[in-house]
Amino acid sequence: MHPHLARLSTALTAVDPETPKIHAWGYKLAAVLSGGGRLLACGNGGSAAEAQHLTAELVGRYRVDRRPYAAIPLHADTSSLTAIGNDFGIAELYARQVRAHGRPGDVLMCLSTSGTSRNVTEAAEAGRECGLTTWALTGPGPNPLAELCDEALTVPADDTATIQEVHLTVIHMLCDVIEKAVA
Repeated sequence: MHPHLARLSTALTAVDPETPKIHAWGYKLAAVLSGGGRLLACGNGGSAAEAQHLTAELVGRYRVDRRPYAAIPLHADTSSLTAIGNDFGIAELYARQVRAHGRPGDVLMCLSTSGTSRNVTEAAEAGRECGLTTWALTGPGPNPLAELCDEALTVPADDTATIQEVHLTVIHMLCDVIEKAVA
């Protein structure tokens, strides 16, 4: 087996016991979104791409046509991002947006392969202060982000690409649960 596939297979096997958590998150998020709440998602680099993938599946569709849900990738508004970075510093990129867009009962999904990205940990802190449910998808735990969030799913892998690929798998599993829950 190719080494990349072997790393991915090992990581997926290690995360399989987390399936009940993914189902619980999916049902919770389905209830929040169906009730008019929203999902905010953040990450840097590849994790930003995964966050945006998740929000696109919810605003658009995953497998079935359904009403669109309020899901916002916090890195995608370049004007706000650059203004916040310039005026308040990089650590506030997402936290300030969480305070602006998040409402009690909403969900904040934080993605970080390291679990140490300061702008993402600051977002998690802001989310908790504002009454949002905070979830983390990270690499190996324990890490600061996983400890800050209400719940976390950590991927026990050292390879960034492997962690991101597992995160994408989790995102698709989450979307599958959401669509089944609202059907």
